[in-house]
Amino acid sequence: MAESWDGSHSDDSFRDSLYTEPIYEAFLCQLTRQVMRDPVSIENGQTFERDAIEKWFKECRDSGRRPTCPLTQKELKSTDLNPSIALRNTIEEWTKRNDSAQLDKACRTLSLGNSEIDVLQSLNYITHICQKSRYNKHAVHNAELVPTISSMLKSGNRKVRLKALETLCIIAEGDDDNKEVIAAGDNIRTIVKFLSHEHSQEREEAVSLLYELSKSESLCEKIGGVSGAILILVGIASSKSANILTVERADKTLENLEKCENNVRQMAENGRLQPLLTLLLKGSPETRLSMVSYLGELVLSNDVKVFVAQTAGSVLVDVMKSGSNQAIEAALKSLNQISSYETSAKILVRAGILPPLVKDLFTVGVNQLPMRMKEVSATILANVVSSSANFESIPLDQDRRTLVSEDIVHNLLHLINNTGPAIECKLLQVLVGLTSSATTVANIVAAIKSSGATISLIQFVEAPQKDVRMASIKLLQNISPYMCQELADALRSAGGQLSCLINVIAEDNGISEEQAAAVGLLADLPESDTGLTRRLLEEGAFKIAFSKVVSIRQGITRGGRFVTRFLEGLVTVLSRLTYILEGEPEVIALAREYSLASLFTDLLQMNELDKVQRVSALSLQNLSKQSKHLTKVPVVPEPGFFCSIFPCLGKEPVITGVCLVHRGFCSIKHSFCLLEGKAVEKLVACLDHTNEKVVEATLAALCTLLDDDVDIDQGVSVLDEADGIKPILDILRDNRTEILRQKAVWAVERILRNDDIANVIAGDQNVGTALVEAFRHGDYRTRQIAERALKHVDKLPNFSGIFTKKGG
Repeated sequence: MAESWDGSHSDDSFRDSLYTEPIYEAFLCQLTRQVMRDPVSIENGQTFERDAIEKWFKECRDSGRRPTCPLTQKELKSTDLNPSIALRNTIEEWTKRNDSAQLDKACRTLSLGNSEIDVLQSLNYITHICQKSRYNKHAVHNAELVPTISSMLKSGNRKVRLKALETLCIIAEGDDDNKEVIAAGDNIRTIVKFLSHEHSQEREEAVSLLYELSKSESLCEKIGGVSGAILILVGIASSKSANILTVERADKTLENLEKCENNVRQMAENGRLQPLLTLLLKGSPETRLSMVSYLGELVLSNDVKVFVAQTAGSVLVDVMKSGSNQAIEAALKSLNQISSYETSAKILVRAGILPPLVKDLFTVGVNQLPMRMKEVSATILANVVSSSANFESIPLDQDRRTLVSEDIVHNLLHLINNTGPAIECKLLQVLVGLTSSATTVANIVAAIKSSGATISLIQFVEAPQKDVRMASIKLLQNISPYMCQELADALRSAGGQLSCLINVIAEDNGISEEQAAAVGLLADLPESDTGLTRRLLEEGAFKIAFSKVVSIRQGITRGGRFVTRFLEGLVTVLSRLTYILEGEPEVIALAREYSLASLFTDLLQMNELDKVQRVSALSLQNLSKQSKHLTKVPVVPEPGFFCSIFPCLGKEPVITGVCLVHRGFCSIKHSFCLLEGKAVEKLVACLDHTNEKVVEATLAALCTLLDDDVDIDQGVSVLDEADGIKPILDILRDNRTEILRQKAVWAVERILRNDDIANVIAGDQNVGTALVEAFRHGDYRTRQIAERALKHVDKLPNFSGIFTKKGG
């Protein structure tokens, strides 16, 4: 059934409206009631449309009947069809006359700006005749109707715009001349605007029209030249919600537009990389070079980097190996981008990027690359190394040397010291990446030591370029656990590197990675190096560390992704003061000024920051050891003359406020007393921590309440009141580490000196078993202490000791 000019459906009325001359009955097929295009006669002389009668005969066969005449229903002996040539010619002449007349009518209707119904009827008619034959498309072209229809794309009537798009699509199909006329002026821009239209029908028709126009190679550049055209088409082609047919046509339109190199670049820019990669892989040498160069200019998402690495990684690596300098530079530019994502960098490693990269960096003389290209090579190497591949197993040459071989690392160190800041920075980052891996750090440390490069690496801490300085600090932090004393010796010398590190830590622009690395480096240096601690004291490092910790705790300094590392480092640096308290009034005064005991007590409550809790507990241990020296022992006045004559007057004065453990006047600030600072309860709360290192430090701090120079019985009472005895017994029973067992045995022996507690614990078979295990398997000192503990609970008689009695 055809469609009427006003958009409604009818049958004979629509058919009749298509013709100006009357329709003769002989022109109509008796099966379809439509004007015939290919009339044929059957055996009995009846005439039908060829397609219609063939379909009739097929239905007869399919139903098991002999073929019959549709009009007479009489059986036919033959199904032969005889063309009615004279009738066909007559119909064609009649049709041409009608088409010409109707076309004239449509021209007048469209050019005079008639009503919506008349315009839609005319457009419908033009669509109808253009679908019938190419001759009619030429007639429409010759009648100069195409520009008129194109102008209707700007109509204020949505129905007219929609019908104009549909009509132009039919007119353009298979006719390059009409396509050129449609694309004239700003029509392409107008069509593109429909792609983002809110009405889906107009958008779908616009895609179909662009698809037809894109079949003409001469129009591809023009379509791509319209701002946003390719971007919108890429969006439609990847849409999950658009009409499936529209999505397919948008995709095919883009495939057609790939004929133009500029369009390929635009597609790549908008995330459609495959056309560019296809040209890169299969294009002419000039095209391939152009695509490689352009690839390096694109900003790629991480997913796209992986796709490019998988598709073209090997080709780009081959260009590095054998291309001209121009090609190598273009390839390096692309590889620089692709390698910046870990997953795609690993793909490049598998593609063999390491050997040519290292060769380009190390080659000198006439064949060496310009420094700007070496800088890119160094950047790519830094990117690749951060991907955590197994660099110790990837050979670089025939000698099977790897990136962590000693002479290769020596060459890297030599380059670092003999190139400009840009390459220095990238090569330092290479070493940062290699020292970040537990499998390769030992090789790098060994090479640094054998080359004597420690001092030169530390000197980069003073570099004026921030990125060089940060890379140097990160490298030094990575190697500090393996050569902490060497680094401490170098920083303790007269150079300004230590000051630079402290200045970095003191910066007030939030918390940066560089600050976290700088304080982490200082935190890793041995706390036993009192000379370094004094240098830090002279440089004001502890004042800065204290203020930073307080600032973070009070929320003045906002946290970021480096706040945990920064705080851990600050607390560790600050704890160094507690290792040099003995006989140092100046340091003790500073600890009092900063209220270090209170600060470390508060830091014990920072759950999930194990390192902070551990360091705080160790610091409290050191501070608590000084309490017995710093407590103010009360002075009891001598008895007077009358007291000697009258003894009844000589009662000892009652002194209040004395610390039971330290036998003097204590405070958290001045004598660092754990009792006065309420630290005991907070330490006890850490005894069930899942991290053994935290538990070890916590138990060590609590053991200071049981030392020989304090009132042990009162220390036991304090632990009992703080519910600390059971957790200590649990530690003994659990036997998690040898260090914990040693500390727990020592503490339990002291606790069991209290007869009341010993009587209670004597009935706990698990404690007895744990002490027996320590007695059997502990080291010499632990066995001695366990023996004494067993005697307290009557597990061993006093006369059966097999060890010489020594002080515990």
